[in-house]
Amino acid sequence: MSDEPKNIRAERRERQAQQESAEPRERQAPSAAGTTPAGPRPEPIRFFGTTWLNHDGNYSARRAGVTAGSLAAVVASALMLRLAYEGLQLAAVGGFVSILVVIMFAICSALAFGHTWGSYTERPDPDRQSSLRGLLAIGFLGSLTAYFLRSLKEAPGEALHREEYTTARDRYDRRTAKRTGNPAKRRSP
Repeated sequence: MSDEPKNIRAERRERQAQQESAEPRERQAPSAAGTTPAGPRPEPIRFFGTTWLNHDGNYSARRAGVTAGSLAAVVASALMLRLAYEGLQLAAVGGFVSILVVIMFAICSALAFGHTWGSYTERPDPDRQSSLRGLLAIGFLGSLTAYFLRSLKEAPGEALHREEYTTARDRYDRRTAKRTGNPAKRRSP
């Protein structure tokens, strides 16, 4: 370690100190006055940004648009799969292959639906997510259906993000709460 220049060691110590002091998902949020208040900031959701927090900034219109768009994607995907099935029928590949393709898409869509629906209530494991990438691609109809159904209730992932933000906000508030009085002057019980 003594072979390293002093500036490299100083940078390494500084990075390590920053990593140790950083809490997950706690970033500084800019305010209108230009100062940066301390504390956690809500994580943006695709198509919604951070409007999900207070349901402001055309949140209702965005949700209606996302719902309509995801329904259109589900219908277009179903039509595409039907055309693919008809292509198999025209190619006369046989009944066995046609049944295998239908079963494969049905199973992959069901698994993709379950995985996507579950990811709206808890964060998926990144390793498992990468290993399921192929299955999710084949079962795209199930993922789109889960997105559509969830968008009828809320912005997809809103409950998870709200829970994480509330937990981070409570933790930050407890950590930064000011104590009253001098603890040295307290009387022991």
